[in-house]
Amino acid sequence: MIALDNLNNKEILKDSITYLEKSGFKNIKAQITGYDSPKSYHKIGSDISMSPDIEAEHNGKTHYFEISLKSEQPQLLKNKLKFLASITKMKDYRLKVITKRGHFKYTQDMLADLHLDKHPIQL
Repeated sequence: MIALDNLNNKEILKDSITYLEKSGFKNIKAQITGYDSPKSYHKIGSDISMSPDIEAEHNGKTHYFEISLKSEQPQLLKNKLKFLASITKMKDYRLKVITKRGHFKYTQDMLADLHLDKHPIQL
């Protein structure tokens, strides 16, 4: 989610964390009260910073989770996904996309536009 959508969709973030806890993920970090914040990346020379919605560990690997929902500014979400895909490749992390019913087709189309071979997790 982009920062504008993050304020309105705390419930989806909580549902995602619950799903990850049931799936065996440990050391979960999220931008919600009660959890540590995930690592943030700052763009040099500007005030722009990006961080994954959720960061968790499973079997010794770090996973970044991005929640994909329909947005008024889809280009920001695309840029964030491209950036996170690059970071996860460089650091040998895993990137997974979580979506909700009603947003699945939007997410699949966006991933196809970015040429990312990801299968979204549907909650």
